[in-house]
Amino acid sequence: MTVLERKPPPDRPRRRNAPRPANGNSHSRTLPSPKAYLLRHAEVLVSSLGRLWRNPVASLMTVAVIGIALALPAGLHLLLENARVLSGGWDGSTQVSLFLRRELPAAESKRLAAALLKRPEITETTLIPRAEALEEFRALSGFGGALDALDDNPLPDVIVVRPAATHATPKAVEKLVADLAVEPGVEHARLDMQWVKRLYALMEIVRRGVEVVALLLGLAVLLVVGNTIRLDIQNRRREIEVVKLIGATDAFIRRPFLYSGAWYGLLGGFTAWLLVSTALWATGGPVQQLALLYQSQFRLISADATTVPALLVGGALLGLLGSWLAVGRHLEAIEPN
Repeated sequence: MTVLERKPPPDRPRRRNAPRPANGNSHSRTLPSPKAYLLRHAEVLVSSLGRLWRNPVASLMTVAVIGIALALPAGLHLLLENARVLSGGWDGSTQVSLFLRRELPAAESKRLAAALLKRPEITETTLIPRAEALEEFRALSGFGGALDALDDNPLPDVIVVRPAATHATPKAVEKLVADLAVEPGVEHARLDMQWVKRLYALMEIVRRGVEVVALLLGLAVLLVVGNTIRLDIQNRRREIEVVKLIGATDAFIRRPFLYSGAWYGLLGGFTAWLLVSTALWATGGPVQQLALLYQSQFRLISADATTVPALLVGGALLGLLGSWLAVGRHLEAIEPN
């Protein structure tokens, strides 16, 4: 009787003990791939918008308040831009008067007017001869009898210079007047810049006021979004405690609230654009009719390609910042028992 002997199994390579994580967990945590990371953010982005959609009344009230707060500085900005366009025609009415020397011949006056027209800072020159200037003064002044008693025409030739639009600022025009005053044959150069300086000073004050209003209303948007997110956190307190009990991180809990704040700001910016566009449409007709009475083709300019993205992006950033401040302050106070 033979005895069957069981062969021992072949030697297997001994496995080395893998190092365990410091937290005692036998499974190491792997970082998600970029595709999975973006997919999670996309899911939270859509779900946060769905949460706003499921609470239409409260969401619309918050978006309306944000839209009104953003529409006011945007409307003031467009009003200032329209004022700039309207006042941009001041260079067409502002004229530099060059009083030439009386002994200068008429041919030299014409040559000087043609030479000045070649300068880039000048868009038009008009020569007013001495005789024409005297007749105009006679018609406007009412001293026709006194002028008839004069033996000679006391008025010189005058060149009326219109500055170009590229040199329409008060400093540029003042420099132009100083340069023209030293031209050969020019006795005196005159320009009344006082009203132009007042206009630019007034527009600068309005611009600073718009910046202050925009800053204050931006802070108001932060408070509105922050208070809305705070109430949302309090309403979901139990849910947050349960999620923290099963090991969710603060970043995971914070993410939907941040996206909700961004949605509030983005929709508020879109609402502000609608309000401003509606206001411009409602006032555009009367403004155009008033401009036609003054024989002007002025029309109100609407929001351009930079104003609309500024409203949308600015509103989203304000909503994101407001929600970040609210979540960072109130989320740490919620701890599971």
